[in-house]
Formats: sequence, structure tokens, C-alpha cells
Amino acid sequence: MKDLYLLDPDITFLNHGSFGACPKPVFDAYQNWQRKLENQPVQFMAIDVYEHLALARNKLGAFIGCGGDDLFFIPNPTTAVNTIIRSLDLGPGDEVLSTNHEYGSLIRAWEWVAKEKGFHFIQHEFPLPMKTHEDFIEDFWKNVTANTRIIFVSHITSSTGLIFPAEEICSRARKNGILTIIDGAHVPGQLALDITAMDPDVYTGACHKWLSAPKGSTFLYVKRDLQSFIKPLIISWGEAGDDPGPSQFLKNNQYQGTRDPSAFLAVPAAIDFQKEHNWNTVKKSCRELNRRTRDRAYKIIHTDPICPNTEEWLGQMASVEVDVNNEQALKDTLLETYKIEIPLFTWQEKTLLRFSFNAYNDEHDADVLIGALEEIF
Repeated sequence: MKDLYLLDPDITFLNHGSFGACPKPVFDAYQNWQRKLENQPVQFMAIDVYEHLALARNKLGAFIGCGGDDLFFIPNPTTAVNTIIRSLDLGPGDEVLSTNHEYGSLIRAWEWVAKEKGFHFIQHEFPLPMKTHEDFIEDFWKNVTANTRIIFVSHITSSTGLIFPAEEICSRARKNGILTIIDGAHVPGQLALDITAMDPDVYTGACHKWLSAPKGSTFLYVKRDLQSFIKPLIISWGEAGDDPGPSQFLKNNQYQGTRDPSAFLAVPAAIDFQKEHNWNTVKKSCRELNRRTRDRAYKIIHTDPICPNTEEWLGQMASVEVDVNNEQALKDTLLETYKIEIPLFTWQEKTLLRFSFNAYNDEHDADVLIGALEEIF
């Protein structure tokens, strides 16, 4: 599979989680859309693009288990969540319950608007190591109060690489009249996703990460009975424009001024690529490699695991704590000396090393990482 990607062959790439990596056939489809746009820009942008977007939305909707008219494309999950935060009618006394594992830019967004509007953004701190999803839910739910209006959690966390029980949280929240906003940035292409079965109020997922679509392709799903409350982050033409709909939700949000829609339109090619390459087998192999590598790493770094080494908690990413004084120096050494592209994060006063495995990775890549850790530690 390595030859099907555009990645530098001299680099051991263990950071699919940050920006993904686009396969050559998908990148070709992306460039083909760009050429179509440039061939007749007016016809494409004023007329044709809406039919193409509808087809792409429907293809993606079938892949993630929802209607294509209940989502729109957006460049990234940060923009998606900001759209939702700015649409919420929250004020003094209201509470948004979250966790201490959420993505940094989104924590900042919630805190920014909470300060403006006077509501409380609460990040529950989980004791480590994690135990079971059942324990997670019970511990989390102790923080729900009569003032809890929103629950905002990741389906898969970024820094810690953990799978959270999003479906169970949505179910319990629904019974208690609490809205759920799920950050699924790392989910499409890594975990099977059925939004209809999960039934969140809002869900966003990046297509450019594990689905391996071109950069800048994300979806924002909103449950139909809430769509009328969503305010466009960028106010554009709406019903006065060329977008035929079929809903005010799409008219308000799908067009945000002139931009290249090619990344959105190449999402179906990414879905087809995974179907053509037996992706369930690919994912299974990557999950197993991920857990084996984590076991090997802990024999070297001698820190405490943040969760059990099981499929309940881990997919194709894992984060391990490393005891170092200079996080950037370690990252630079791994890249410059060992040619390993891998991220390090500061999280809760811990330095975390996160490795990701996708179709182009194999045991040799894990060996390169383990060999480097043996020499460094």
C-alpha cells in the first residue's frame, strides 16, 4: 500500500492522525475536480457545483449512516464546532459538560464564548488509568446537574488517542433532555460510524484524516429538528443565492463565498478507495499493530499506561507518556536523526508521544520507532 500514497519514502510516517495522507487515486480525483472548475469557472460555481455537492453529500451520508441533506461540507472540525457554539442560546447559569481530553482549539472556543455569554464550560477530569467504558459513563455522569444543557465530548480524543463511549453518552443524554455535540474528527475511516443509530444532536467528522480525503474536507451533521436553529458562521447569499436547497439549513451554510470545493467533491473517491481495498481488513491489521507497538514501547519507556490495551479504548492511534525534559528536542531528534514523523503533546502536565498506523504502515515502521526509543531511553 505504500506505493499508493504520496508520502516521502524516506520518512517513517507515524502521524496520520494530524492531517491524514491522501492516496494517489484520491488526489487525482481532487485535481480532476480542480481542472473541471478551471475549465469553466462560471458554469461550475454558479450551476454545476450544487448537483455535485448533493451527490457527494449523499455518498458520504450513506457511508456514515445519515441523510445527505442533514449535513454540509466545511473545511475542518474547528470551524464546524464554532458554527454550533455561535448558534447556541446559552446564558448565565447554563452549563456545558465536557472532559479534560478535548482538542485544544475547541476548548478555547468554548471558553471564549462562555466568557462572552456567561455560561459555564466544565471539563471533567478523569482519573488515570481509564478502566472501562461503563466506569467512564458513571464517573462522567456525576457531573450532570439540573443546569446541564449541552454535553460536548470527543468520539476519539486527539492528544490521548482514546475511544470514548459516544453512543452510550448520547443515549443517556437524550433521556435527560440534554443536547449532545460529538467531535468525531478522527472517526470516519477509523471506526464504523452510524449516526442514525447513535442519534447525536450534532456530529462533526474530518474526511481528510482517516478517510484520507484531500485536506480541508469535513462534514457537519445536525439533527433535522434542530437545523432551523443553526446560524451560519459566515453569512452569505442564502435563499437569495444560486443554491437550490433543498432546505434553508443547506442554503444558509453550504455556500460561504467563493472557495474551491474540490476537496469536498473528492470525498466519494476516498470512500470508493477504501471499499476497493478491503478496508475492514486494513483497519483490523492497523489496530493490532498499534496495540503490539504500545506493548513494546512500554517495555522501554517505563511509564504508566493511560488505559487498558484493548479495542474498547484504542483504534489505530495510541498515546504513551514519555519522561523527558524537552518535548521539542525529542520530536526534533526523532525526525532529524531517525527520520520518524511523530507528534508529541503536553497534556495535563504529561508529555505524550502519539503514534498512528494506517494502510501504508507495517511492522518495519514499528521496528524503526522501537529501535529509536531503545537508543534514546
